[in-house]
Amino acid sequence: MALNIKKHKEGIQFSAAIQPRASKNEISGEMNGALKIRLTSPPVEGAANKACIKFLAKRLGISPSRVDIVSGLTSKNKIIRIEGMDESAFLKKVLPCKSS
Repeated sequence: MALNIKKHKEGIQFSAAIQPRASKNEISGEMNGALKIRLTSPPVEGAANKACIKFLAKRLGISPSRVDIVSGLTSKNKIIRIEGMDESAFLKKVLPCKSS
């Protein structure tokens, strides 16, 4: 997976492609350098953005206050900032486990 992850003074930033109204909340891979995230919430009145923050915080084991959507609030393509986490710790928690 070749995600577009950049270091930031408080942590990292990455690109995300959000698919609202999915059957379940999940990370479904990578698409053009962005982490593809499927969410059950509709893209109405910020519901999908709130669900995205809550889902990522739970997946990463951090407080939702450390997850911020810095651009793309009304778009499916977003830039998300994670405070207090480096790239290797992030990748370990978001990449699917590939066990045989």
